Amino acid sequence: METKDNQGQLWEVFIQTKAGQPFKHAGSVHAYDKEMAIENARDVYTRRGEGTGLWVVPSSEIVAITINEAEYFFESADVKIYRHPTFYNVPEGVTNM
Repeated sequence: METKDNQGQLWEVFIQTKAGQPFKHAGSVHAYDKEMAIENARDVYTRRGEGTGLWVVPSSEIVAITINEAEYFFESADVKIYRHPTFYNVPEGVTNM
């Protein structure tokens, strides 16, 4: 017997605890549309006034990469000399840069 998932799409929830602060991942909710996702996220993650801002993002829209998939992406800056200020020549007369 096959069961069918009827919870709706998975959404990731991000909360901003204070104005001007970064949003942090709080968890996930299931919903059929963005309005329902916002309501579910509000009910589950901010019912005690924990946040000043709320983002909900379909999990299927999040792009992730691991170090095993692309080591060059996480390569140390030490091998990228152009990222070091010593790589550039400071013009004469420039005292602050």
